[in-house]
Amino acid sequence: MADTTKKTKTTAKLRKAATKKEKVTKESKPSREEIERLAKSYWAARGCKDGHAEQDWLRAEKELLKAASLKTAS
Repeated sequence: MADTTKKTKTTAKLRKAATKKEKVTKESKPSREEIERLAKSYWAARGCKDGHAEQDWLRAEKELLKAASLKTAS
């Protein structure tokens, strides 16, 4: 019985930690155009080779969100 309680408490802690993410407000969220501009710059830096559009987009989005969260934290 004690083992079940321990597992439940651990699971609850992990769940709480997972939901405790930084909130990005609408003002700090990068626009589609900003993400597109940065993703295109990654594409151009790679020599305009196709095949990595999704990776470029996600990388640009991640970096802009990170920059926005740093601005709001200051």
